[in-house]
Amino acid sequence: MKAATVRELKKELSHKSNDDLIAICLRLSRFKKENKELLTYLLLESDYEEGYIESVKAEIDEQFSQINTASHFYIKKSVRKILRLVKKYNRYSDSKETEVELLLYFCKKMKSFTPSISKNKVLQNIYDRELISIQKKIKALHEDLQYDYEMELEGM
Repeated sequence: MKAATVRELKKELSHKSNDDLIAICLRLSRFKKENKELLTYLLLESDYEEGYIESVKAEIDEQFSQINTASHFYIKKSVRKILRLVKKYNRYSDSKETEVELLLYFCKKMKSFTPSISKNKVLQNIYDRELISIQKKIKALHEDLQYDYEMELEGM
């Protein structure tokens, strides 16, 4: 089966009643965890972006506290997993400010993590790559926000 284009889907959805749309959304949420997470964000958390950011930061904190520090292999694996999680949550929110905020927080947690990431080349490269990514994303923001985030980035 070939998937329809977004335009075709939009056209078909415009012909559906409210009850049909609710049924479609609920059925969609049954198939993938990501669909359910996206619906949760759109319906419950998109109105209060600050609360969403704080809940994601709390999850990042929890993930960093659970990292097995016995070997750099486990640390690298866990850091990559946390970064994937952060990027997934950034996709849910289309806000560039949220994206920059969460990536900055991830980098701060990485920088303050013990054992130091500077002792491992792969971890240092992940950190450096995310800093470059943040710098690119900051340029797309409003001038006032650019200045604030640039100052925060300079501190790192």
